[in-house]
Amino acid sequence: MATTTSGETAMAPGQRALRIPIVAFGMSLSIYSVITYVLCILFYLAYPEAGGAHKLLTLMLPWFDLLSWASFFAGLVQAYVLGWYVALVFGPIYNLCVARFR
Repeated sequence: MATTTSGETAMAPGQRALRIPIVAFGMSLSIYSVITYVLCILFYLAYPEAGGAHKLLTLMLPWFDLLSWASFFAGLVQAYVLGWYVALVFGPIYNLCVARFR
């Protein structure tokens, strides 16, 4: 990569812009979402007096009801699907913008 006179980084001729691989991006976001979900549940179990802390989970994950096994596993699936949703929407938009505005 070359640097322009204004200090911006420019692409060398023939060099392709970095694109987000959708599958790797989807898997990483989904795993991140699941780990974050489990940590939130563990936090609530460790500090149940923080009753308002789980309200975000009920907003982000439909059908979520705290402290039932069915709801816990439904939340895991929803967190995983939410990661893929973000990847499938954001990834192509980012790749389109990189290709268009490079």
